[in-house]
Amino acid sequence: MMEKSAKIYVAGHRGMVGSAIVRELQRQGYTNIITRTHKELDLTRQEAVERFFAEEKPEYVFLAAAKVGGIIANQSALADFMYENMILEMNVIHSAWCNGCRKLEFLGSSCIYPRMAPQPMPESCLLTSELEKTNEAYALAKISGLKYCEFLNRQYGTDYISVMPTNLYGPNDNYHPSTATCYRRLSAAFMRRRKRA
Repeated sequence: MMEKSAKIYVAGHRGMVGSAIVRELQRQGYTNIITRTHKELDLTRQEAVERFFAEEKPEYVFLAAAKVGGIIANQSALADFMYENMILEMNVIHSAWCNGCRKLEFLGSSCIYPRMAPQPMPESCLLTSELEKTNEAYALAKISGLKYCEFLNRQYGTDYISVMPTNLYGPNDNYHPSTATCYRRLSAAFMRRRKRA
């Protein structure tokens, strides 16, 4: 359990998941939450991230920041999605480790699992077969973040966990036809059909 005054950094605090984490922390009475906008701290810049962690020394980190988009964005910017997410994750996770972060929670994605995974999907099917091609680059980046947390735990005894949120919607969500993630677009389409019925 985190102390109420513990220094907590929420990366991606303006996104749907990050903003929900901040609201819940505040609701539970946590008073020392650190946030930075992308303009204030570009997480793809290693030197800036290292400087931030060295100065702030957060005890706990929620890594909800990511470059996200829908099927169209993922297919048209494969290299960008893979690079930006991998570099962002590695910078934050590594700097957290270098600065003695007590616990880190990495937000993954259900798309890391194989395209034809059995249903219901067990965790053990990770990396057992081909990924869905429409978001393969994003999935590979998320797998890398998950594995880096796992390897730090195994090698250095850290307490870094990965969680895979699925079918998300809520405040600060994005339903734009070309930039929303596919499951959000499907949810919006479903709700429109329901209203018409």
